[in-house]
Amino acid sequence: MKIADPSQTTVCNEVKLMLAELPLAGARVLELGCGKAEKTRTLAEQGQVRQILALEVDAIQHQRNLEIRDLPQVQFRQGGAEAIPAEDGSFDLVIMLKSLHHVPLEHMDRALCEIERVLRPGGLAWISEPVFAGELNEVMRLFHDEERVREAAFAAVCRAVADGRLALEKQLFFCTRSQFADFAAFDARMIRVTHTEHRLAPELYAQVQQRFSAHLGPEGATFHPPQRVDLLRKPG
Repeated sequence: MKIADPSQTTVCNEVKLMLAELPLAGARVLELGCGKAEKTRTLAEQGQVRQILALEVDAIQHQRNLEIRDLPQVQFRQGGAEAIPAEDGSFDLVIMLKSLHHVPLEHMDRALCEIERVLRPGGLAWISEPVFAGELNEVMRLFHDEERVREAAFAAVCRAVADGRLALEKQLFFCTRSQFADFAAFDARMIRVTHTEHRLAPELYAQVQQRFSAHLGPEGATFHPPQRVDLLRKPG
């Protein structure tokens, strides 16, 4: 297993990649760290999955998700990957989009144990993580350096595979597209988030704005951050 592959620079939509790679028809799906439920909605509206349990740790965002009324096959609950409120073997698929590195370091191994527990034998876990590289990362690391936690998340996956809890099906490396109309859009989406309290001193805020603005053009700023997916299967 490898944490990154700089040679893989194809830009793709991750949801479309999931639709192509995962057996979604009739599946019982658990999404860990659903955020604003944008990808939850896309998966649900494809009409293939049977049901989705979407968990979110952030209490503010979870309350907003509870206001969603037009996705009858989706249940929103507040909770983290280290203590999944579900029975053993109750899901065909577990999806974790850019959220394993947000699990507290001391709970990452427990999170992988929980994923194995709630998957049925033969079920799949799609563990997607951002690679610590790229131009957007260089802006973000000024105020939110995630190198340590991303390395820890990868190490936890490697341990789960090494001890036989989960088997590696494949790794996928690609880039996604992140577009911002201006710095205000970046500020709203990346700095003023509810799940992390970023308190930037004026000098640091100006530095972030300056580095971001170097990427601005007539149509805003577009980045292609690299990603990795570890597709895992529960043995049996």
